Amino acid sequence: MIVSYQRLEHADGIPAPAYHSRGAAGLDLCAAVDAPVTLAPGEWRLIPTGFALAIPEGFEGQVRPRSGLASKHGVTLANSPGTIDWDYRGEVKVNLINLGREPFTLSRGERIAQLVIAPVVHALLREASSLPETERGTGGFGSTGR
Repeated sequence: MIVSYQRLEHADGIPAPAYHSRGAAGLDLCAAVDAPVTLAPGEWRLIPTGFALAIPEGFEGQVRPRSGLASKHGVTLANSPGTIDWDYRGEVKVNLINLGREPFTLSRGERIAQLVIAPVVHALLREASSLPETERGTGGFGSTGR
């Protein structure tokens, strides 16, 4: 599959989205910030990547956290995964949040998230007066145990 991208003016010198290992599922996205950005604990901010994408029809881009940022610093995404619809042509931005106890500073060009391209299935919804029974039934949060 080919996904075309456009480098925006403020992305000069920023690496294009790229897989960093042969088995990587996600393309790394980097911060296209002009100066270092510090997120205080509990703070979130949209971080530009400097790129726009042309995702093929029938697919989506899923913006996901980087495991190292989450496990080492408590920095993740406020909306995870974030969805990039196939018909969106604006700049990809990452909604980073600092859930850690210390301020976190990111620099220009730093890898901040990953992008997984995935197929989308459109379901046909049909209203019903009742739903088929299952063993779980209406059991919700935590109902299947720990």
